[in-house]
Amino acid sequence: MPVKSVALGKGTSGVEVSNVSTHGFWLLLGAEELFVPFAQFPWFRDATIGQITHVELPSAHHLYWPDLDIDLAVESIRHPEQFPLVSKAVS
Repeated sequence: MPVKSVALGKGTSGVEVSNVSTHGFWLLLGAEELFVPFAQFPWFRDATIGQITHVELPSAHHLYWPDLDIDLAVESIRHPEQFPLVSKAVS
């Protein structure tokens, strides 16, 4: 009797949090590494490691953290100076 192969689960998301520090966290996006500093992205400052590491890549230029309901354009991490901070978060 031939052995049937079973389809494997979904592939990796293409994005991974590689490290978290008191200053921010690093994202691996394909072959690119990006730093997300809490000073420029304060929405993540009080998040848990689990919330930060649960990140999705719905498209090549869009990141989403479902546990935090945060959407970011990849370009806003690469060039935060081009995207003014609009958060009303209290420090």
